[in-house]
Amino acid sequence: MIRLDAATVLLQWATGGLLFLWVTTRRRELGIGYGWLLRSVFGLIAVGAFVAGRQLRPDTFRDVCALATAGAAGVALIVSIVRRRAGVAGERARRRRKQARVAAMVGDTGVEDPSGAGAEAGRGAEFPPALDLVAPIIGTAGLLAAALAAGGPEGLAIARTLVGAAFLGAVTDAMLLGHWYLVQPGLGRAPIFELVYWVGGLWPLEVAVLIWPTGMLSVLSGTVDDGWNGTLGWFWVACAVSTVVLVWVTNAALKEKEYSAVMAATGLLYLAILTAFGTDLVARAVLTS
Repeated sequence: MIRLDAATVLLQWATGGLLFLWVTTRRRELGIGYGWLLRSVFGLIAVGAFVAGRQLRPDTFRDVCALATAGAAGVALIVSIVRRRAGVAGERARRRRKQARVAAMVGDTGVEDPSGAGAEAGRGAEFPPALDLVAPIIGTAGLLAAALAAGGPEGLAIARTLVGAAFLGAVTDAMLLGHWYLVQPGLGRAPIFELVYWVGGLWPLEVAVLIWPTGMLSVLSGTVDDGWNGTLGWFWVACAVSTVVLVWVTNAALKEKEYSAVMAATGLLYLAILTAFGTDLVARAVLTS
C-alpha cells in the first residue's frame, strides 16, 4: 500500500511543487523570475527521480513520466524566458497603482495614462499560466503507476501517493514563496496566504490516509512492529502534530502588518517542511511493503 522509494518520493515532490507553482502563477501577480526559480528546481528534482528510478528500483512508465515531467517544466521555462519582455500583468498593474498614489501625494499632474493601457501595446503575449499544468499532469500519471506497483488496496495506495505529493509540494512552495518577498517586497500577501491555507487543508487528508488501516494506528497499537519498540510511531505523531501547529502559527504571523511578519512566517515554514516530510516519510518507512 506504500513504499519508501526514492524515485517515487522525488517525483511526488516535483509533481506537487509544479502543481502549486500553477496555483500561484495563475494569479499573474508574481514577478516572472519566481516561475523561473521553481521550474528549474522542480525540473531538476524530476530528473533526480528518473535517475534514482533507473539506478535503484526501475519502473519504466514512472521513470519515463519523471523525465517527461522535467521536459515539460523545461519547455515552460523556455517559453517564459522567450516571453519575458511581456512581464506579468498583475505586477505591472500594482506598480502603476503605486506610481499613481505617489504622484497624487506630491501633486504631480504629469502622469499620463494611469491605467497603463497604452503601455500594454507592443509588449507581446505573456506566458500562459496553463502551461505550468502540463508537467504536474504528466507527473501524476507516473505517480499513479508507482502507486499501483506498491500493492495493497489500489484506492488507498493511490490516495496516499497523490495526497502526499500535494502536501509536500504545497509546503515547499509556501516556503520558497516566503523568500520571494525579499525580491518583490511590494507583493500582497494573498498568494502566500493561499498556499498556507492549502497546506492546512491538505494536512487532515494526509493524516487520514496514513492512519487508514493498515496504517499508523496499527503501529501505535503495536499490531505493526516499527522495529524501535513503537518509537517511530510516536515520532510520526510528533511530526504530524507539529506540522499543523506550525501552519496555524504561520497563518497568525502573516496577519501581522509588519513586513518582518512574512520573514517570520518563512522561518516557520522551514520547520514545517521538516515536520511535513517526517509525517510522510516516517509512515512510508514503517509501513513499506
